[in-house]
Amino acid sequence: MALVTDEMKTKAEVYHGDEICREKLNLLLAEIGLPNGLVTASQEIEEYGYDKGAGLVWLKHRKKAEQKVADNVVVSYDTVVSAHVEPNRIRKLRGVKAKEFLNVWVKLSEIHIDGGGGSPTPTAELMITFKTPVGLSRSFPVSAFE
Repeated sequence: MALVTDEMKTKAEVYHGDEICREKLNLLLAEIGLPNGLVTASQEIEEYGYDKGAGLVWLKHRKKAEQKVADNVVVSYDTVVSAHVEPNRIRKLRGVKAKEFLNVWVKLSEIHIDGGGGSPTPTAELMITFKTPVGLSRSFPVSAFE
């Protein structure tokens, strides 16, 4: 979804301004069990919208931004980022790319939390997995995004 339509906005909670948008986004990420470090603090959020019934969320930013995360991975956020959210998962992600050692940008389509292969134990660190539309994936400790 590259464009957020007026029809989508009528069904959603919509907020404007970085402070309230960031607050609402952090509440949503906590509610679905994902770390709030998924969106860079240096990136100003102009609009946040969330249609809870459809699970649709979007962010509009003033400009594109990049964020370096674990293992020399750089994540790029477009001016509009949208996705469908559910507990421990973001799917149908649009407007986010990542690149690693080959300096090739790859679109991301899904983000989810798991216990690293089995049911999480108190000593096992939770892992966050990023998937591409072609099925490639990479996992990192959740702590890298907190």
